[in-house]
Amino acid sequence: MDQHSKIEESLAKKYRQPKGVEQFGIEAVPEELRTVRWWDISAMVLNFVVNPGTILISGALIAAGLSFWQAVFAGFLSIAIGFSVYLIAATVGVDYGIPGLVSMRSVFGIRGSWLASGLRAVSSVYWFAFQTISGALGLTAVLEIILDRPVSLVFVSLIFALLQVLIATFGYNSLKILSRYSLFLKLLFSITIIFVLMNYPSSSYHPSAVFSFASSEGIKWALILLWATSMAAAWFSNFTDAADFCRYSKTRVDMWIGTFAAAVLGQLICSFVGGYAVAASLGKNDNPFDVIVGASNGAMWFLLLISVYIVLDNWTINVQNLYTGGLSLSNIFSRLGRFWGTIIVSVVGVVFSLLPQLVNGYIGYMSILGNIFAPMGGVFIAHYMLLAKSRLDIPSLFIRGSRYWYWSGFNWVAIFWTFAGFFINKSIPVGWINIIWTAVIVGFLYWATVMILRKSSDVLNAGAEAADVNNSIEVEEKLLEKYEM
Repeated sequence: MDQHSKIEESLAKKYRQPKGVEQFGIEAVPEELRTVRWWDISAMVLNFVVNPGTILISGALIAAGLSFWQAVFAGFLSIAIGFSVYLIAATVGVDYGIPGLVSMRSVFGIRGSWLASGLRAVSSVYWFAFQTISGALGLTAVLEIILDRPVSLVFVSLIFALLQVLIATFGYNSLKILSRYSLFLKLLFSITIIFVLMNYPSSSYHPSAVFSFASSEGIKWALILLWATSMAAAWFSNFTDAADFCRYSKTRVDMWIGTFAAAVLGQLICSFVGGYAVAASLGKNDNPFDVIVGASNGAMWFLLLISVYIVLDNWTINVQNLYTGGLSLSNIFSRLGRFWGTIIVSVVGVVFSLLPQLVNGYIGYMSILGNIFAPMGGVFIAHYMLLAKSRLDIPSLFIRGSRYWYWSGFNWVAIFWTFAGFFINKSIPVGWINIIWTAVIVGFLYWATVMILRKSSDVLNAGAEAADVNNSIEVEEKLLEKYEM
């Protein structure tokens, strides 16, 4: 039996997980299983970005007063800002095959990483509910025309949410397969929707009218930076699980190309679908799905296409939200296992998806996430890149009393600066792209503090020191012995 097969078999017994699902949770994926290339990563990331929530937000940029091209630029800027931390965090998955939250053990301590895991679990539940409600809003608009009667938003959200849970429980391979088939359909459907909007018999829908919408009012930098920062905060809140989708990747190049290029393309698609629709309504309707459905003129084929488009958009992103949420819980409760962690997050997410008011106050929610994850990102980069030199002692991440145990399982220096960074981020105006400034300031302060204290603290010095040996075969042998105990 292959070594990885032995590990999977022992994990299934340990966590009592059913056969046929991904067995690896917080455990390192063996190097022989890291074979995913850039096209599969691109499919997952693009499917993650192109979703009802991002389309809805892209439309909201226009309704808030931006021109079409300013909204497109704000979307691109959000990706450039948000991925500054995301891409660095993703290298952990490529290099070591571990989830992002397990790598947080090296920074915050084995127990201290529970802070990041808890926040990520909450964020996953929020995003699951937000995306479900956003998709249900669009689907309800379509169903009401098809059925010619009112449709309950709560009922649609509930059915929608339950369907998304099915794929998430199976794990990484189900994500990869779903993303492959969804990618082609979503690209085709996006082009079709934009084509229909461009050819709708109304002067405001014509490309020249949409592309020039609100352009005479000048560049609204304050509004652009406000929305770009709010959208980027969402990516900052995802940096802890960037490695989750890349730990089966073959090389860093596959990850870099597959992740960033797909994110830019995905945001561009959302800007054109959501932004074009709202701009065509002259900014009077902030729900792009209402505008898109209205442009159908009752054509059944187009209404069905929109329905499938929304379902695919929602399904692909929310499967990933549940997947990362399950890994978050399994990092806290080490005896839980990925499968059961996903089930628990799914139940909570389904309950919250019955609350339509979550769609309101997007900027407020993102500000809170930015206040938390911006300093956490700064601390992570300073520790992982500057102190540890991107070299982690993988076996020690799973051993009580190891170099990453710090003080009773907590790196209080990292936790202190994350807490202090919360208030630093709140004090910097959002229009100044506060999450970037906070990450840089907190990262520097954490690095400086460690450099001073490590001289008198063997505990801190051991945790911050770069690992001398990272032999993958040796690591897998040690982990195999641990799993078989």
